[in-house]
Amino acid sequence: MNDFSPGDDAVAQAADRLLRAAADRVPCPPVRDLIGSDDVKAAYAVQELLTARRLEAGGSVTGRKIGLTSPAVQRQLGVDQPDFGVLFADMSVADGASVPVGALLQPKVEAEIAFVLGADLSEGPLDAAQIRAAVAHAVPALEIVDSRIAGWDITFGDTVADNGSSALYVLGTPAKPLTDFEPVEAAMTLDRGGETVSTGSGVACLGDPLAALAWLARTARDVGDPLRAGQVVLSGALGPMVPAAAGDVFSAEITGLGSVSVRFHASGDEGASA
Repeated sequence: MNDFSPGDDAVAQAADRLLRAAADRVPCPPVRDLIGSDDVKAAYAVQELLTARRLEAGGSVTGRKIGLTSPAVQRQLGVDQPDFGVLFADMSVADGASVPVGALLQPKVEAEIAFVLGADLSEGPLDAAQIRAAVAHAVPALEIVDSRIAGWDITFGDTVADNGSSALYVLGTPAKPLTDFEPVEAAMTLDRGGETVSTGSGVACLGDPLAALAWLARTARDVGDPLRAGQVVLSGALGPMVPAAAGDVFSAEITGLGSVSVRFHASGDEGASA
């Protein structure tokens, strides 16, 4: 950690900067000048403030996303832990649907395994057995990440404050219980327009996507907002994220699980649909 100790005013200013960027669709400068680059408490304070404002505006939480699960990315940002963001109902996109790029700033796509919880993760040891038992099923997923910060010029503090650089998510098919699917053994292929642009595996996600889920369960409980039955958890990218533009069609295949797709269209295009 550094010696940066932002106050409530700095947290509020950082939140306002990110809100304006999202509303105006104009990326903003990083917020680390206000909250520091690696002050975990300050970064999550901004995220919590943005979450509160979204809930006040009628938003509904559907789950969480986990980021920074790749050791290489952690080293790049100089951190030794993942991060998380909040998923809202209006972030969900139907499998195969078309997304207007004008609704985003600088989107990228990554393929993941999503877990849908069948039990709360608020009590008990939160060990491997409990985590596995709490998963109702897994589904293939795409996360459409986006940064409100210009040029993706982010540190740990910037991305956490910006809700984990989240935007939208797509859940594919089929849904499989963990008795029929082992996340750590999965291999992922992400295609754009029929060309493979990203590959990866379950091992790339903190060694095992279920280990990422366990980390989130403990962290969420520690901050007083535990994971609940019915929530969706995006467990982290299985391979590198890829920039998206109008006209792009992405399709991911996760071995043993299934597939998921999304397309992007220019905001003015008529008739763009799933």
